[in-house]
Amino acid sequence: MGDTMNEKEKALVGEKAAESFVKDGMIVGIGTGSTVYYTIVKLGEMVKKGLSIKGVATSKNTELLAEQYGIPLLTIDEVEKIDVAIDGADEINGDFHAIKGGGGALFREKVIATLANKFVVVADSSKLVNQLGRFPLPVEVVPFGVKITERYLQKLGCSTVLREKDGQIFSTDNGNYIIDCHFELIENPNQLATTLNSIVGVVENGLFLHMVDHVVTLNKDKEVTIEGSRS
Repeated sequence: MGDTMNEKEKALVGEKAAESFVKDGMIVGIGTGSTVYYTIVKLGEMVKKGLSIKGVATSKNTELLAEQYGIPLLTIDEVEKIDVAIDGADEINGDFHAIKGGGGALFREKVIATLANKFVVVADSSKLVNQLGRFPLPVEVVPFGVKITERYLQKLGCSTVLREKDGQIFSTDNGNYIIDCHFELIENPNQLATTLNSIVGVVENGLFLHMVDHVVTLNKDKEVTIEGSRS
């Protein structure tokens, strides 16, 4: 029952973001993950009814989905700006700071979010937290010297897991690896993000700070709400 309710929440917020933020003529950053799936389906319906947009996908999986639902795509190098980007989050707190990268696309997601005039996160109620850190923080790293990079990360006080999929080391769309860092609680996200990105071998981290403009989620009465950034 919980899973069914969770899917219902994802569908509600995913569709609402498409309806509320995407307008004719826009270039739209399209995120990756199970909640944004519903945004993609809704955008496909809107395109069928005559909406004219161009999408920029954050992953190869999203590219395939967008094509499947008839959304025309541009590559990241074909755009100078993105009107709105819609993406999910693994955790998001009251300051609109988020952890992303559970789906393995954090670098591309961050590039697109940075380029967007407006960055909208769609999140079911299970993703809302008081403090970041329970969800393991994904860090994208280059394969060369990965064990050395992992040891540097462990010195920051986390336990680490080199992500695998189907018994193989998981490889991102960029050909990199992901180390999931278990902090349990992140006391100072800003300081941590700076420290992580100063480590040689780290490509990018999954902390999305001071980037989110709006969160589409559900309140305690399970009504869809659109909240504006407070950071």
